[in-house]
Amino acid sequence: MATKRELCNAEDDGWHEINGLIESLTPQQMEEPGYYPKWSGKDLLAHLAAWMAEAARMLTQVHYGTYLKRDLDVDAMNKEFYEANRDLPLPVVRAEAFAARNRMLSEMNATPEVSPEAEDWFQESGPRHYQEHLPRLREWVEELRSRS
Repeated sequence: MATKRELCNAEDDGWHEINGLIESLTPQQMEEPGYYPKWSGKDLLAHLAAWMAEAARMLTQVHYGTYLKRDLDVDAMNKEFYEANRDLPLPVVRAEAFAARNRMLSEMNATPEVSPEAEDWFQESGPRHYQEHLPRLREWVEELRSRS
């Protein structure tokens, strides 16, 4: 099991790469679909924010001993997150992403010990999740830059 420091360092490294790539795009490029069939960079950022917010909620439950493991329909949740966020303006999506990340990190830090559940939620919504999306994001940013 990883320590809080190791987990937070991995999260920080992944976030800085994700955020650096996203911030390198213009607002118009952030709104352009194509990252994923109909997703834009903005949609990816909203997706990451939604999962970080979910992780923060679950980490709070772990911290207070109220966490109950449940089966998740990840595809349905992704669709719900997309629908809820797709019409939000980019500045709102950015603010939500930073707020969700801050809350996730705060909740992880507040956890007295890193339980398997806490580590799993943090990893799956942070470092592992970033690594899952980084290859396509790198390609997408390169595609958009090559058009300029």
